[in-house]
Amino acid sequence: MTTTAEPRMLHRPPAFSRDRMVQAWLLVKALSDAGDAIFTIAFAWTAVQIASPAIAGLVIAAGTLPRAIVLLIGGAYADRGDARRLMIVFNAIRVGVLVTVAIWCLATPPTVALLLIASIAFGLCDAFFEPAAGTMPRQLVAPSDLPAYSALSQTLSRLGTMAGSAAGGFLVALFGIVGSAGVNTLTYTVVIVFIVLWLRPRFSLPRASSEQSVLRGVADGFRHLRTERATRTLVIALSGLNLAVGPAISIGIPLQATQRGWGAGAVGIFEALVGGGAMIGALIVVRWRPRHEARGAFLALIVQGAGIVALGIGSPFVVGAGSFVIGVTAGFASALLGATFAATAAPDFLGRLGSILRLGDDCLMPVAMAAFGAIAGLLPLWVPFALYGGAMALLMTVPLSNRAFRTMSLRREDAETSDAESEDAQPVNP
Repeated sequence: MTTTAEPRMLHRPPAFSRDRMVQAWLLVKALSDAGDAIFTIAFAWTAVQIASPAIAGLVIAAGTLPRAIVLLIGGAYADRGDARRLMIVFNAIRVGVLVTVAIWCLATPPTVALLLIASIAFGLCDAFFEPAAGTMPRQLVAPSDLPAYSALSQTLSRLGTMAGSAAGGFLVALFGIVGSAGVNTLTYTVVIVFIVLWLRPRFSLPRASSEQSVLRGVADGFRHLRTERATRTLVIALSGLNLAVGPAISIGIPLQATQRGWGAGAVGIFEALVGGGAMIGALIVVRWRPRHEARGAFLALIVQGAGIVALGIGSPFVVGAGSFVIGVTAGFASALLGATFAATAAPDFLGRLGSILRLGDDCLMPVAMAAFGAIAGLLPLWVPFALYGGAMALLMTVPLSNRAFRTMSLRREDAETSDAESEDAQPVNP
């Protein structure tokens, strides 16, 4: 859970409630999320207008594969380079892609080839930008403030995405993909300017060696997981968080509404309950959090497992309640676990471990989706909900059985006590 090289304080951060730089950064990120949502709607709408449904689906998903291939390399660069510089460079490339799309579509109608290239380019940018951005929380705030940072970040990001999604349809109807690309270009430009002029790390993270090859750095990330049992347990638990709830919401709720004759409007209501509950759960962390963050989060996710099971019950009121419970526990737990991961993972492996987390989710989610659909096609619909919800609850007992996670605290006043208890307990590493 620890590393020989710890982050070095460059500037003492103010209390999170008075940290104007970080609060402004989170607002800027939310603005960028709104711009992404606007362009995503315009991109998907344009694709379905100029291509068959199958080709449009291929174009929209085209960035996923190159992102998955390059993501681990992006994580290795994030651990050996300057995260701010990487974020600036790849946001600038995104701006270049958007400007190219806008200029092309002003001169001539959009083509499948143009959208395909843009999708791949964005996927490659994500592979480098996201691991670098994932190391920033640990560089900006003290460990005790990471839960509040994570919770506020999630809340503002959801609000930004919701606002962008609401505005995106109107913008594409009025101005097409050109106008949407222009708005997203503006939001990325704001991010770049903010990073250059204002965003300054308060903590210097130890850097991985730049003398070894990038591929060796990637391999070191997996070796680190093999030797650090507690970190490995945390990564496995975090990688499995969406594998149960994702299929239950994306496939299970529409199937339930179709089978019960509730209509598409019910699906929207249930998903809105999930989203609203997630914002409430994250805001709870801003105002209050358990003394032992990881334990509280994993206990909440056991409750989420029960919420997934509830989705399989035929009453719309029970499904609605289950949706809300899933949202609240997801927002609450993800804020706490994101903070726990950032605070406890070896700082010179944050980029690589974050990439492994994202890659695991990307690779396993299609399998989880297909399996849910297959089970629902062969057995009564309540069965996949019960299996996935039960598996979620069972998985959470694994980290809860680890004493280090049960006693860990990110609060300043409890950190030394928690460390002492962990040293007296059975060693974390084999």
